[in-house]
Amino acid sequence: MTILRTIADVRAALTGPRDQRQTVGLVPTMGALHQGHRALVGRARAECDHVVVSLFVNPRQFDDAGDLAAYPRDEARDAALAVEAGADLLFAPAAQELYPPGFATTVCVRGPAEGLEGAHRGAAHFDGVATVVLKLLTIVGPDAAYFGQKDAQQLAVVRRLVEDLALPVRIEAVPTVREPDGLALSSRNVRLRPDDRPRALALARALEAAQAAVATGERDPGAVAAAGRQAMAAVQVEPEYLELVDPETFAPLAAIEGQALVAVAARVGGVRLIDNQILTSDGRPS
Repeated sequence: MTILRTIADVRAALTGPRDQRQTVGLVPTMGALHQGHRALVGRARAECDHVVVSLFVNPRQFDDAGDLAAYPRDEARDAALAVEAGADLLFAPAAQELYPPGFATTVCVRGPAEGLEGAHRGAAHFDGVATVVLKLLTIVGPDAAYFGQKDAQQLAVVRRLVEDLALPVRIEAVPTVREPDGLALSSRNVRLRPDDRPRALALARALEAAQAAVATGERDPGAVAAAGRQAMAAVQVEPEYLELVDPETFAPLAAIEGQALVAVAARVGGVRLIDNQILTSDGRPS
């Protein structure tokens, strides 16, 4: 696997595959790779001839300077996992490469970006996500880009961006990868203290409780959310939000008809975690 640092080098490296009419898959990451990222790279490897993994901790999507500073970084480990998973090229630029002096452009997506994470982390969060994703897509020019379902709102924002700007790329969602006990894999999990690790299961338990409520016939989003909050309260975790929304628009639901996305965020011992689950009206996970 080749590790490249500049935009020019990435574009040059992809000239050969393009000339050979090979398909290119992009897996955008912020590093601290885990088995969830391995699933993304593995899916790209199965569907594309050439796989590019980007490794960039994007400062523009952090609303907390302390969170940015604490974000785990280990490029050597990330590179090893990426190559094991099937990556051909790792793009690991410095911040100045993507945001050079004088950089003055921000990409703003409304609609699915406005609630939940957008409301709690501020509009600049998804502006930062949309800006860096658009830049990576224009640098790599992939046929397909792969994102995890765990970051469901980010996925919806990226899909809206691609559709609105008529970008020639498929956005592929990969299911959330979980620990055996149900905890969604996240780069932030390594920051959980041992005594907080069991409490982090509150998010998964909330989703299970919401799913069970719908399965027994509950169709009121408020009542379903209340069941999820009760499950979290049992381990003394208070959600920042726990809501049922439309999986595409992220608009709040007045009633559960068809698919609904249950989204939850909470701080556990100072570590902010998110999770979600798409439900159908019969209560089964989608």
